[in-house]
Amino acid sequence: MIFDKTQTQQVLDQAKSKAIQATQDYLKEWQLKTGGNQYGEPVYCGFAWVDIKTRSNSKLGKLLQENGFKKSWRSGLLNLWDPSEYHGQSMDVKERGAWAYAEHLNANGIPCSWGSRPD
Repeated sequence: MIFDKTQTQQVLDQAKSKAIQATQDYLKEWQLKTGGNQYGEPVYCGFAWVDIKTRSNSKLGKLLQENGFKKSWRSGLLNLWDPSEYHGQSMDVKERGAWAYAEHLNANGIPCSWGSRPD
């Protein structure tokens, strides 16, 4: 699906909002279920990101880079690390944000995937 710059920007902004909300909801649910801990988050540290297959010099690639995406070490991909901008270290929380971000992009015609790895 082809979007203009304004439509794509709206989808990216909405995806970021959904990612932030997903991390907040996950933390609330986790705290209710577990009672929390001294760190205020699950303690499995790691990273999460979203990958989009596109050329960096395409219209979409340029717009993605304006919104924080960077060239991946894997050819033909741009990625956005920690799309919810969560400032903790919990991989579980960051995964929830990346999943929500990717889900919104996919639902709005921008094919992508998300990934994670422990620290």
